[in-house]
Amino acid sequence: MKFTLSWLKDHLETEASVDEIAEALTDLGLEVEGVEDRGARLSSFTLAKVVSAEQHPDADRLRVCVVETDEGDKQIVCGAPNARAGITVVLAKPGDYVPGIDVTLSVGKIRGVESHGMMASERELELSDEHSGIIELPSGEVGERFVDWLAANDPAKVDPVIEIAITPNRQDALGVRGIARDLAARGIGKLKPYSVDPLPGAFPCPIGVTIDDDTLDGAPHFTGRLIRGVKNGPSPAWLQDRLRAIGLRPISALVDITNFFTYDMNRPLHVFDADKVKGDVRVHRAEGGEELLALDERTYTFAKGQIIISGEDGPESIAGIMGGEESGCTEDTVNVFLESAYWDPIQIAYTGRDLKIHSDARYRFERGVDPDYTLPGLEAATRMILDLCGGAPSEVVEAGAALKTARSYPLDTARVISLVGMEIPKQEQARILTDLGFSATGTGDVLEVWVPSWRRDVQGEADLVEEVARVASLTKLEPKPMRRTKPGVPAPVLTPMQLRERAARRTCAALGYNECVTYSFIDRASAALFGGGTDDVMLENPISSEMSHMRPHLLPGLLQAAARNQARGMMDLALFEVGHAFQGGEPGEQHLQATGLLVGHTGPRDPHGARRPIDLFDVKADAEAVLSAIGAPAKAQILRGGPDWWHPGRHGVICLGPKKVLGIFGEVHPRVLSAMDVKGPAMAFTLFPAEVPMPKSQGASRGAAVMPEYQAVERDFAFVVDAQVEALNLMNAAAGADKALIEEVRVFDEFVGGSLGEGKKSIALTVRMQPTRGTLTEDEIEAVGAKIVEKVGKATGGTLRG
Repeated sequence: MKFTLSWLKDHLETEASVDEIAEALTDLGLEVEGVEDRGARLSSFTLAKVVSAEQHPDADRLRVCVVETDEGDKQIVCGAPNARAGITVVLAKPGDYVPGIDVTLSVGKIRGVESHGMMASERELELSDEHSGIIELPSGEVGERFVDWLAANDPAKVDPVIEIAITPNRQDALGVRGIARDLAARGIGKLKPYSVDPLPGAFPCPIGVTIDDDTLDGAPHFTGRLIRGVKNGPSPAWLQDRLRAIGLRPISALVDITNFFTYDMNRPLHVFDADKVKGDVRVHRAEGGEELLALDERTYTFAKGQIIISGEDGPESIAGIMGGEESGCTEDTVNVFLESAYWDPIQIAYTGRDLKIHSDARYRFERGVDPDYTLPGLEAATRMILDLCGGAPSEVVEAGAALKTARSYPLDTARVISLVGMEIPKQEQARILTDLGFSATGTGDVLEVWVPSWRRDVQGEADLVEEVARVASLTKLEPKPMRRTKPGVPAPVLTPMQLRERAARRTCAALGYNECVTYSFIDRASAALFGGGTDDVMLENPISSEMSHMRPHLLPGLLQAAARNQARGMMDLALFEVGHAFQGGEPGEQHLQATGLLVGHTGPRDPHGARRPIDLFDVKADAEAVLSAIGAPAKAQILRGGPDWWHPGRHGVICLGPKKVLGIFGEVHPRVLSAMDVKGPAMAFTLFPAEVPMPKSQGASRGAAVMPEYQAVERDFAFVVDAQVEALNLMNAAAGADKALIEEVRVFDEFVGGSLGEGKKSIALTVRMQPTRGTLTEDEIEAVGAKIVEKVGKATGGTLRG
């Protein structure tokens, strides 16, 4: 949204500087994106006086002029027809940059005559499109800066232009008056009164207006009137200057007036050449297939249900978006039909997107204009047309009715103070809301606040609090310590699960992993690889086709990140993410995961050969470290039977029992890596922090360390078992021989072949016994050893290797 300072002052009585206004606007939530000082590009040009103008000896259309400048008399060759002695002109000297022709001047020769500069036209200085002659000034001193002369005599030409960013909830700020209202509420100035008196019609309007019954929901209110005998020519200089300043090209008085109200009051209008519209005007939904050549010289085909404005000969305008070329106004227009209507924002947004049209009218209507200003906007535009173009207005024709927007909400002024954190008296809150156009009444702490028609974004008390806070300015908010309800150290704020999540993140980072934060949405194919991709987790309105489903696992996002990095030459990766995966589409059907991924090698190449490919035991160690950090018990079983995206023979399921799964580690299946374009192998782990049992003690401190009083004893056992027997079964059987005494069982060797024969293997175990009541004797050790041999034999059929 762009506007000039003088335009703003049409609505705001203020002496504030541009910098003060810009600072206030940004603080009010209307962020200033830039302030253009239009006088800066004219600062080098000065005034000069033509002393004489003689015919060029070798060119009929050129004159050799002697020009009095602040540096003395200079010779300048000029081709303008109005170059003559005695006039005051604008001089561009050698070295000056002329913006209109994008040239930096230098001393040159024109048809053999030396020229020291140029006398500029308005187009060459980008003041207007006028270029039939050089600028003639009615007054001015030789050497005076042209920008200073403009500031004193024609300030609109050097008026600063302010550009602000508009958030979708502030549609009222798409008009200069809405911006002025905000500034007045802040105290930057005083909002000038504004009212529109209806104009009596000189005759009944010969053009009738109807809205089809099935269209009233998208076009609830339409007003219009005929104006006869207008003279459509160039608009006045002040109007052209304003439109140029904000980047619009002046077209004609009638069109420029509608553009003016679009920006001045956020009221888009449209003018039809009434002589080109046959019959009455009908607002209706398209049957589908109708076509219209629009003002942008493109032909649009309408889909069924889109709203159009038609005459007897067919469509004349795309409702609320763009008019038609055939019924557009030209210099020959003498009778004009002026339209002011209210259109449903959602309807406009859908139509604009389908037709791919971007116009100022669409931009405003789809955000919402003031429905109560539909008829006043028609009256205001009529007055300006009569002032600039003449003519006689008809009576107003109207179809439908203005929307009923009156609504009120209670505002607890004490609650505002507690929420905002600033002492804002009730009277000040009421004053702010009143200056913004609200109506605030009531006794006690609660105000009844009525919302103005132009603030469709205010839908409750929270929005009223926001209005008070932004005008009062949060820059005045002073930090204050939070009050403690109880003495002493405050209770922990984080939940146990949040603490686990934080511990998992910190541990993964400490292990050398890089954290990723991937989208919760993935494509169907990737989701299907990990047990997802079903309709119950499909998004109704996805961002893109690659984000159509909620992720069933964190691994697909990490694998996609790995593929992107590998494509850019990063082959050794350690990535992790802690977040939620979704097993269903209903609330609560999600679970927390901590997932790590290793791809490539353990480190860069080195002369000692320590670098090696990552393997299963790297992720196993990392998974155990993270589980330990979040409080998992040390004694956990590792079983098979993980999902099919893990390598069937190279993964392990970390359990506290067959149904209590704490996590999974292993190699990702090559089929999955191939589908996701990852150059493997890749190792990963996935942990489920919510499955880790909560500690019995809820205290923050750890118990005292217990140091063994007696020396531990280790004994080795080698068992011959069938080749299909898993080492885990031997370990569990050995540990069960004496659970109180045996502290640890681990495998230290495996042997296959040799004298063992076909289908056999030898597994060697180390059993660590930690006594608590006294030093173990040899007989006690032998007795435990015998139990171990017996237990392993019963459980696995294994025999002690000789």
